[in-house]
Amino acid sequence: MSGKRTPTLVDVAREAGVSPATASRVLNGSARAVGEPHRGRVTDAAARLGYVANTSAQELARGGSDFVALILTDLTDPQETAIAAGVVEEADRRGLFVTVSVTNGRPGRELELLHALRAQRPAAVVLAGHRATDVGAGGTTDALTDIRAGGGGVAIVGDSALPFDRVVPQNYEGARDLAVRLGGLGYESAAVLAGPSDDIAARDRTRGFVDGCAAAGVRIGAGGVVHGELSRAGGHAAALHLLALDGPRADVVLAVADTTALGAMVAIRDSGLAVPDDVSLAGFDDIDALRDVSPGLTTVRLPLRELGVTAVRVALSAPSAAPAARYVGARPVLRDSTPARRHQLVPLD
Repeated sequence: MSGKRTPTLVDVAREAGVSPATASRVLNGSARAVGEPHRGRVTDAAARLGYVANTSAQELARGGSDFVALILTDLTDPQETAIAAGVVEEADRRGLFVTVSVTNGRPGRELELLHALRAQRPAAVVLAGHRATDVGAGGTTDALTDIRAGGGGVAIVGDSALPFDRVVPQNYEGARDLAVRLGGLGYESAAVLAGPSDDIAARDRTRGFVDGCAAAGVRIGAGGVVHGELSRAGGHAAALHLLALDGPRADVVLAVADTTALGAMVAIRDSGLAVPDDVSLAGFDDIDALRDVSPGLTTVRLPLRELGVTAVRVALSAPSAAPAARYVGARPVLRDSTPARRHQLVPLD
């Protein structure tokens, strides 16, 4: 074995001096014809490099376009931008480009975007924004079904009632595991900054944490689950509300997203308290911004980029006979914001 890597479509495009999209149209048999001299340059480059076309990519090219349509909720959300990076990475590897549309949480905007995409015949559509309890899912289902009938693939990041293949983070399990770990560190009471009550991921994380606290003997008192926006501002407001409640303060607070936790950390400091001396704090996602936070924030790590990569692979694969889910694990990462409250041999990550 020589150990030489297999040439990719991007290698052929670079050798031929054309875009990956043009190389894909030549080698994968797209209905969008490429004329000379570009066609000859691409085929000559493929022969020199020993490139072998991907059969599934050929089928996609003949049935649709050369782009993946990604729909997000909020382009400034670090979780969504990390997922988007994975989508771009995998699409680029396959010689496809990515268009990004944003709903900004506007009801009905997702459906408007899907209706516009039907005429453009994308190779695939990936829905990767925050999902509510699928209000209006009937129209979304119809639009996605039309896109798939036109040769486009579909994948959803996150749990959903929509009848399409999806890539699902184990939100419930990760939050439950974190609660059990915190119980083992000696925490006796907890509270949750739970995000919007209709957000599917936030709901699952809240439920997992509450169940884990019950299993570990950690109390969540009356008013200990506070709903609000999944944002720094939402976390700040929810934390101030929590701190203003009568009665003993919770030992540890979980914010169901890291961005929410960062806002809560500021609110705690604005109230004259300190993390973790007065209140311990944890988040969820392990976004890149946490590298600059002090004290280090305990969180639940999701492989966000991997979610995007996997979503493209799912969307470009043949659809399952029945909607299927690929689950992606989530694991607690303990840092300085949740130190042991009694002597424990539990290392920080």
